[in-house]
Amino acid sequence: MTSTRDRLIDVATRLLDEGGPAAVTLREVGRLAGVSHNAPYKHFADKEDLLAAVAARQFGRQGRTRTSQPAAAEGLERLRAMMGGYVRWALRYPARFKLTYGSWSTDSAELGAAASVARQALVDTVRAAQAAGDLPAGDSERVAALVHATAHGAVDLALSGHLSKTGKGHASPEDLIDDLLEYLGSRSGA
Repeated sequence: MTSTRDRLIDVATRLLDEGGPAAVTLREVGRLAGVSHNAPYKHFADKEDLLAAVAARQFGRQGRTRTSQPAAAEGLERLRAMMGGYVRWALRYPARFKLTYGSWSTDSAELGAAASVARQALVDTVRAAQAAGDLPAGDSERVAALVHATAHGAVDLALSGHLSKTGKGHASPEDLIDDLLEYLGSRSGA
């Protein structure tokens, strides 16, 4: 059975997908979740707190996706699959992507913890690829930041119409990730 809090997050996520953060109000979330208009305030201090819970759930899903790659996928292929999943998620759910990676004025422990877990999954995957000789040795955090920044920037460019296979850049975000990983792999001697 889904908890009231989970139902509220589900509804807020749906409203976010349909109309961005402006479409998410505690009153509308409560109404669509089938609870009183005051019920959301029992779970969330305000709209930003609710949106932080939505973002935390997205980080949680990314972290689980990142750690559940098939065992057969190791090293560079595991990283490629992880980042491909990230790109597909971001392109499919642009409002979630922008919310999750936007700036936050609230200090949500839930959001911070979820972001840390997702980030650590990426760093661990990079570290494993380095240990396998698929990526150059060095600061795993920095290599993870390079890979993530490339994926994030490529998605942002694609969403704003400045990157596509048939237009600007002659590449999709996944193509650019492949290019980066191929380059990094060649630098490691793999």
